[in-house]
Amino acid sequence: MNVQRWIAATLVAGGLMAAMPAVAHHSNAVFYDSTKKVEIQGTVTKFVFRNPHAFLYLDAEDAGQKTEWQIELGAPVGLTRTGWTPDTLKPGTVIRAAGQPAKEPGARGMCCARITRADGSPIVAGGRVTEEPAGGQPTPR
Repeated sequence: MNVQRWIAATLVAGGLMAAMPAVAHHSNAVFYDSTKKVEIQGTVTKFVFRNPHAFLYLDAEDAGQKTEWQIELGAPVGLTRTGWTPDTLKPGTVIRAAGQPAKEPGARGMCCARITRADGSPIVAGGRVTEEPAGGQPTPR
């Protein structure tokens, strides 16, 4: 094999390997119901800020019973770009969350959540507390 072909083959292989993470990303439609919305208020028990997705755990009241909820967030790199850090939500912080509930019966999970402080203010200073529907116009919450 001549040097030019070897270089070309190496570049092609490198390009394919670089594209694999984008291809490998998965949809959450299997786990969460995008046709429904659930809203909760609770106390943060744990904030796991690691790849591939961050997770937030909180205790909320459900029919007089304390239940643990799990909220799937985005990748830490994206959260960091909007001002979040591993210390943004400490245990004991009371928050409100509205998002798509888990499909599994009895599961207490959600994704695609809009999260605010209990009073409705943004978690991160300057953060938005509106949702953008498919049309692109913000909806106040």
